[in-house]
Amino acid sequence: MSLLSIRNLHASIGDKEILKGINLEINKGEVHSIMGPNGNGKSTLAGVIAGNPKYTVTDGEVIFNGKNILDMPVDQRASEGIFLGFQYPVEIPGVSISNFMRTAVNEQRKYRGLDPLGASEFLKLMEEKKKVVEMTAKLANRSVNEGFSGGEKKKNEIFQMAMLDPTLAILDETDSGLDIDALRIVATGVNKLRTSENATVVITHYQRLLDYIVPDFVHVLYEGRIVKTGPKELALVLEEKGYDWIREELEGNK
Repeated sequence: MSLLSIRNLHASIGDKEILKGINLEINKGEVHSIMGPNGNGKSTLAGVIAGNPKYTVTDGEVIFNGKNILDMPVDQRASEGIFLGFQYPVEIPGVSISNFMRTAVNEQRKYRGLDPLGASEFLKLMEEKKKVVEMTAKLANRSVNEGFSGGEKKKNEIFQMAMLDPTLAILDETDSGLDIDALRIVATGVNKLRTSENATVVITHYQRLLDYIVPDFVHVLYEGRIVKTGPKELALVLEEKGYDWIREELEGNK
């Protein structure tokens, strides 16, 4: 059974249809990359899976771990094990990262019928996971993303991912605005968190991220559909040729 099974997914914002029949199967242990031009549905797909209410699903189904999640609210999907890393992480002034994460971790434990972590257990877990993304104590003690650089925000997102230990992580253009050192740290963190029991979806425009996070499959999302799937080498072709050849190929097949 697939970890995530998306079948004939159609979704809109208002009257505008964005996803026009997405089909995608993801198994545990896999890394999938979704590439494509701006405005063709990549972030919409991520938002629909995570439960962003601004999108309306008009057809199809999304099955995660054997459950149809389309009727679940955002917090329930997160508790089921879905994590979405944003392209532009939001700031939460006045809320420390440690307090934010302790609340999030214990809410998920409550959902799963587990006792909350005590203070010492939580601090031990936090120290362990900070090492994954080379997070300093100074950064960890600040308010969530307040005054953070782009690299610090992305580093904090991967730290949150490490703390929550999701079964499915969706990283929406997590390489956006990163210099090469921040990119390496973020990608190394993602790779350290990869296991045979979880899966990762990396949404990106650029091959450079895939030099660090090597995908098992690359999908091209074009005009609301996945029109091509291939091995990691497909990303190199896209880097060399751009996306015009996809359009020409599709028109040639009509």
